[in-house]
Amino acid sequence: MKIVFFGSDDFAVTNLQALIQSGRRVMACVTPPDPEKGRGLRTSFPPVKACALEHEIPVFQPDSLEDGSFLRAIRGFQSDLFVVIAYGKVLPESLLSVPRLFSVNVHASLLPKYRGAAPINWAIINGERQTGVTVIKLSPCIDAGDILSQSRLDIEDADTAVTLREKLARLGAGLLNDTIQAVQSGQVQCVPQERKEATFAPKLTKQLGKIDWQHPAQRIHNLVRGLQPWPSAYTFYKGKLLKILETEVVSGSAGTPGTVIGVVPAGFIVQTGDQGLCVRKVHLASAKAMVAEDFVRGHRLDLGMRF
Repeated sequence: MKIVFFGSDDFAVTNLQALIQSGRRVMACVTPPDPEKGRGLRTSFPPVKACALEHEIPVFQPDSLEDGSFLRAIRGFQSDLFVVIAYGKVLPESLLSVPRLFSVNVHASLLPKYRGAAPINWAIINGERQTGVTVIKLSPCIDAGDILSQSRLDIEDADTAVTLREKLARLGAGLLNDTIQAVQSGQVQCVPQERKEATFAPKLTKQLGKIDWQHPAQRIHNLVRGLQPWPSAYTFYKGKLLKILETEVVSGSAGTPGTVIGVVPAGFIVQTGDQGLCVRKVHLASAKAMVAEDFVRGHRLDLGMRF
C-alpha cells in the first residue's frame, strides 16, 4: 500500500518511524512550513520533516492545502491511503478524495470522548483512570469519523501529560500498523461514533493553569500533571509567578486554603480545600526550575505564609 503521511510533532514522528520500520511504502510526507524560532528568528524543522529527510522521503510544506501545484504533486503518487496525525490543519475535500481508499487518523483518546486539540491533557486534568488511542477514518468533521480500531491504556498515578503522551504514541504506532494490515486484507470494520457520548478537549490556555487553592488537593494535583510541559499550573509568591511542576496529595489540616502548613524533606505542604498538597518541584519567574527543597532553603519559606 502506498501511503502519504501528514503530521508535524514528535507524536506523529513515533508513528511515522513505525511505518518506515515495518516496511510500509511512505511515498511522501506533508508537514507545516518551517517555524521561525528564537531571538534571531532562526528557522527550525518540524520533527516530521527531519525524520522524512533522514529516510530520503519527499517532503511538502504547503502554505495552503488547496494550492494547485501541491495537489497535482500529491495526486501523482497515486496513493492508497493517507495517514494524518497531529498535522494541525483540517484536510479539505479536494485532498480527502485523493487516496484510492481513504484517510486515517490516530487520535490520543477513546473516541468519542475527548475530541479536539488536547485529549491527553484533559484526560489527566479530569481525573480519568483510563484513556487510549483510536484510529478513525477521516471525515470533514474533526475527530468524528468512523472508528477502525481502538486500544486502551491505564493512566498511572505518576503519569503527567508528558509521560502519558510517550506511552500513547507507542501504543498508537502499533495500532496504526495493525489497522493498515487489516485494511490491506479487507478485514477492517467501520464503526460509527456515538454522537451523544462525545466530549471535547479544547486547546490549552495560560489562564487554565492558575491554581485555586480552595479546590480539592486531587483536583489541583491533576491540574499540575495535566498541564505539563505547557502552560504549567501556577500560583504567585511575593508577586512573582511560581509554576508548580510536581506535587503529591498528603494529609492536611483545617487551615486556610493556600497556606503553607508544613516543610518536609521533599518540599513544602500547602493546605487545599480538603487535604494537603506537597509541592516537590517549582519554577519561579526569572529563575531556574528547582526541587522544592532548594526553593524552601533559598527563600526561607515560613509556616503560615499564604500563596
